[in-house]
Amino acid sequence: MMLLPRPGLLVTLASLLLVSLSVPPAWALDDEARAAKEEGVRLYGIRRADSAIPLLEQAAEEGDAEAMYYLGEANRRLVMGNMNQAALNWYHQAAQHGDPYAMLRLFEGGACELGDVCPENGDDWPQEALEFTLPKAEDGDAEAMAALYYIYYYVEEPDEEEALEWLDRAAEAGNAWAMHSLGKRARNDEDAYSSDTERLEAAEVWFRQAAENGYAPGMNNLASVLNHLDQPENAWEWMTRASEAGHMNGRGWLAACNIAPNEGGRELCRGAPEPDPTEGWAIFLAIHEEVPGTSSENALRAYRDSLTSEQRAEGERMKDEWLNREPPLSYFPEKFGP
Repeated sequence: MMLLPRPGLLVTLASLLLVSLSVPPAWALDDEARAAKEEGVRLYGIRRADSAIPLLEQAAEEGDAEAMYYLGEANRRLVMGNMNQAALNWYHQAAQHGDPYAMLRLFEGGACELGDVCPENGDDWPQEALEFTLPKAEDGDAEAMAALYYIYYYVEEPDEEEALEWLDRAAEAGNAWAMHSLGKRARNDEDAYSSDTERLEAAEVWFRQAAENGYAPGMNNLASVLNHLDQPENAWEWMTRASEAGHMNGRGWLAACNIAPNEGGRELCRGAPEPDPTEGWAIFLAIHEEVPGTSSENALRAYRDSLTSEQRAEGERMKDEWLNREPPLSYFPEKFGP
């Protein structure tokens, strides 16, 4: 979907950015800036974009292109996914450091056409991304291969076949995100398979590869697929692993199946061990403290009456056992998501 700026916004941006931004080279971050970036990315991953911004800025000011890109994403999310002045400014800086996703965001927002924020040697951000990324991919860079999957959908003559070829090559080169993406494509392609079982088995192959490479969303989706393939014990094993990897959905299932495994629609709980409502409550309390928000508040409200006051009190005492585990909790948003 094309993300268009608010009327008049890019007129202001054009005057701001007519002169190329002067940005320092991306030297290695010092310990303080690296810690700030890691915390900023963590906060972004739990949908706390406003809190992430000042931390990411510390790394961006040291020349970190990825921090610049995430600053663009964080500022864009603050205005419901629309381009704004701060987002465009950071995307432009990231693009000048060679970030292909930032270039595609600039194209989505009409930065060149509407605001005269263009590549140095032309007016085509997707082509700029292709020219920057393709040589890296051809040299074996798996992340660059994965980026080409998107780039080939954005160039002047989109090439789905070429995009999928690079997605396959990225997966073969060990990129777990690419493996996971191939799993999603198989899972969602109802026309390519003769039965749901065949479709899910094809998805399982890729989700398993992503999961075994430590990719938490792959663990989460592998658990779901295995459950639909009537393998409840294996499904529960991978959902537990997703929780251990910090996946919010995995941690939530761990809590829910300990408190109310037999409520409607809880098929994933079939492979869970004997429930322990006290531990489930402790997990929900820890989630609420670590990732506060409407979702965690609703969970506490929904499950409160399923426990006795004594169980809730014991869960409160156990909460610290589930707080601030490594890796931290995250929703694992796609780098180039909606």
